[in-house]
Amino acid sequence: MPLFSFEGVSPTVHPDAWIAPTATLIGDVVVEKDVSIWYGAVIRADYGRIIIREGANIQDNSVIHVGGICEIGRNVTVGHQCLVHDCTIGEQALIGNGAIVLDQARIGERTLVAAGATVGPNTEVPAEVIAMGTPAKKFVPLTDSARSWVDHNAALYQELARRHAEGIAPVD
Repeated sequence: MPLFSFEGVSPTVHPDAWIAPTATLIGDVVVEKDVSIWYGAVIRADYGRIIIREGANIQDNSVIHVGGICEIGRNVTVGHQCLVHDCTIGEQALIGNGAIVLDQARIGERTLVAAGATVGPNTEVPAEVIAMGTPAKKFVPLTDSARSWVDHNAALYQELARRHAEGIAPVD
């Protein structure tokens, strides 16, 4: 896995985390137990610290960058091709594919940011809602379907990470 120190500060990765061989971590990144960081993801902490809490998953081609402190809560899912920039994402939230969460935004616990939504700077998204739109200004209660994704996605990705850790191999 490509890990790079920046100005003498290196990523810290828990031994029970799984980092895809094509993911890149740079600088002051903290990765806790049972985190998975998927193919092509870039996590660059050169202007501050990025903390990815236990059980979270950062999916393929997502980018996390920081200008201070960026915290990804326990069991959070950051979907495919998301941009997460200098914000706080509450425990077990789900950031849908292609969503953008910008500077100083705060995403509540067990919230689903809809695929393709943009959460603007300094936006406070309450807990247990679906945040929709570009910019995301419409917040509605979780539907049964959304609640199911929020409830189960982190565990599904923890199991899938174990399978990848044991089952991938380069092809000659």
